[in-house]
Amino acid sequence: MPPKFPIYLDHHATTPVDPAVFEAMRPAFTEDFGNASSRSHAFGWKAADAVKKGRAQCAELMNADPDEILFTSGATESINLALLGVAGRRADRGGRFLTTRVEHRAVLDTFEELRRLGFQVEALPVDSTGRLSPQTLAQALTHDTLMVSILAANNEIGTLNPVSELAALVKTNKSLLHVDAAQALGKVPVDVKAWGADFVSASAHKLYGPKGVGLLWAKEAVLDPILHGGGQERGLRPGTLNVPGIVGFGKACELAGGLMAEEGPRVAKLRDRLQEKILAAVSGARMNGHPTDRLPNNLSLSFEGVDGSELLMGLEGLAVSSGSACSSNLSGVSHVLRALGMPEKQARATLRFGLGRFNTEEEIDYAAGEVVRQVERLRRLYGAPA
Repeated sequence: MPPKFPIYLDHHATTPVDPAVFEAMRPAFTEDFGNASSRSHAFGWKAADAVKKGRAQCAELMNADPDEILFTSGATESINLALLGVAGRRADRGGRFLTTRVEHRAVLDTFEELRRLGFQVEALPVDSTGRLSPQTLAQALTHDTLMVSILAANNEIGTLNPVSELAALVKTNKSLLHVDAAQALGKVPVDVKAWGADFVSASAHKLYGPKGVGLLWAKEAVLDPILHGGGQERGLRPGTLNVPGIVGFGKACELAGGLMAEEGPRVAKLRDRLQEKILAAVSGARMNGHPTDRLPNNLSLSFEGVDGSELLMGLEGLAVSSGSACSSNLSGVSHVLRALGMPEKQARATLRFGLGRFNTEEEIDYAAGEVVRQVERLRRLYGAPA
């Protein structure tokens, strides 16, 4: 069966809502529309029960205690709450915060705010695959390090960090650890207890749930709120709870937990098929990230002899990207690829493929052929070797 166009291969930016998630959410919009904080009637009670169920479903996927889950508007807010919330406890503005140079902009921009507030901040280098080595972290940790923030999985190149090993160093130093699991949750196992983290952030729309809802797993309430209001979510995230979103997030986590063992290998096989077809046909192409310790649905490829923006525009039937969809970096140069030591020209000629639950082998074969055709066309146009 021929594929339908355009073919969606940008699942790191967002995912479609799974039909089962949509159906689970539907009653919360129209029938069970109560405010979960309304304690005096059945509509509120039913909404509160729905939130309780969603919280338990999210917690199960992370091996967490449901009472430790705080719902937010998304991973960006969760990151802000974790980092700025810890900072708020330090009235003297003393201490250091550590992260890496390949983090999501939500972390790096929040670090800039921490710097403005008077804290010492440092972004550590990573290796050529995008991983933070335990040796680099150990050398950077000092007695006044308050908190470390790391990605579980990189949103551009898919590299997985050795979270448990890094967490052990942070704990030995008596510092706090935040893990950005937005790309990891639902795709690879996430176990907050085994990790040894203090805070873990995630977002529903990265695992076939709705946009506008996220979570922060907070082991202990060692935070000051960054919003103020009605005292919801243990007083750390006030505001009327997004009941439909929480229902959808919970259902998405439930589905991911049941499908991960089957879906991960299936998508990884498609990813490998796409990679092999392109690399076999295009000279001067290279894969970015770790060769094995990476997300099963991620593929980042750089191409010699082509302009990245022209290549992207030429792929009219494919929804792919050159990097993060959440970046304010208008220059088009990925800070992640530059942190790997990649020259700017090569970084500009990079495509990020994010495969997903509903992609087919036919779509992957078409995508591979189209990328090869467009690279060859641009090389002919500019006289570069094919």
